Amino acid sequence: MTSGSIVAQITDYANRADPYPLYAELRKTPVRREDDGTYVVSTYYEVRSLANDPRLSNDTSNRPAGHERPGQPAEGGLPPSFIFTDPPVHDRLRDTINRPFGPPHSPRFLDGLRGELAGVVTELLDAFEGKDQVDIVEDFAYPLPVTAICKVLGVPREDEPLFHSWADALASSLDPGSGDDGGAEKAQRARQELGAYLAELIETKRRHPGPGMLSALAPDMTPADLEATAVLLLVAGHETTVNAITNTTLTLLRHPDILERFQKDPELAVPIVEEVLRYEPPVQFVPWTTALADIDIADTTIPKGSPVWLMVAAANRDPRRFEDPDRFDPDRKDNEHLGFYTGIHYCFGAPLARMELHLAVPELFRRVKFSRLLEDPPPYRANAVLRGPRRLPVAIEGLAD
Repeated sequence: MTSGSIVAQITDYANRADPYPLYAELRKTPVRREDDGTYVVSTYYEVRSLANDPRLSNDTSNRPAGHERPGQPAEGGLPPSFIFTDPPVHDRLRDTINRPFGPPHSPRFLDGLRGELAGVVTELLDAFEGKDQVDIVEDFAYPLPVTAICKVLGVPREDEPLFHSWADALASSLDPGSGDDGGAEKAQRARQELGAYLAELIETKRRHPGPGMLSALAPDMTPADLEATAVLLLVAGHETTVNAITNTTLTLLRHPDILERFQKDPELAVPIVEEVLRYEPPVQFVPWTTALADIDIADTTIPKGSPVWLMVAAANRDPRRFEDPDRFDPDRKDNEHLGFYTGIHYCFGAPLARMELHLAVPELFRRVKFSRLLEDPPPYRANAVLRGPRRLPVAIEGLAD
């Protein structure tokens, strides 16, 4: 990748607040070859096709020499997480992990968390009382998903300060722009330390089972596979949802006409959430796939062994698929976005993320009287893949019961 390439510009922090003009430029060449041999795919139908193509591998061991990064997660001595495997290993692991999480084996698991998470939303908003400004990230969007994933896994919520820095380092390892500042070494160390923490916790769950997925999965998975899965779910289970809640809040505050409609009609929550997942997806692109064979697509041949980047956020604004795609429109019909990806690697936690969004967003805008954004654009995280504001300070004028 040359310093002047569009992809280099996308990973450049200077463009983090608004990468969409660059994505529009990128879509002019649906399948683009970079100077280093990476193929960047940016249009909706091509991204969707390749994400469902078994000739495209998520197994990072298939990447050619010199392309171990960007986008390769640190393994830290553990086997790869299931999202970085291909069938049949992927299918075996994902099917096992899904048994305690959702249908058909555990159809009421997530719904059983709804009341408790609604209570967390209430507590977080109650803490706004008497304040004239809050940070949506620190005060709301971060603590809710962390509490949720701890409940899902059976991880003590009071241990959050321990794994917060580990999670940040691991999330950063997915960013193609983090390879030259010691990020890979930090991520490997974080994965080792988080893995050791979880190994001890898993062993405790084996001896004394309790609520949560770790106890449920302990009899069915090897300790190493369960540790790798737990690392992934603990990190991915809150990082993306923090961005989704924050992006939804920011988008609504930037569109006061839609916000006014929403406050009068809370039923708009579902289409608003789906439109934000299209318009400002928490995962912008997938940079770790590799072609296992020559693939002909969009008048281009992607050669076997080539690294492939799938630009989800660019595809979500493809005018061939979405009318007036740069307009935020919760009335949009047929909104089959790629905000949670597609194919066998469709986001495992999508049902939990949607439940958290549907609990958090309506209550946030029902109870809080917002005055204005204090920074627009807000400061963004360095991560180009998991894009979202690092903080979102807002002025508020009061709190309803």
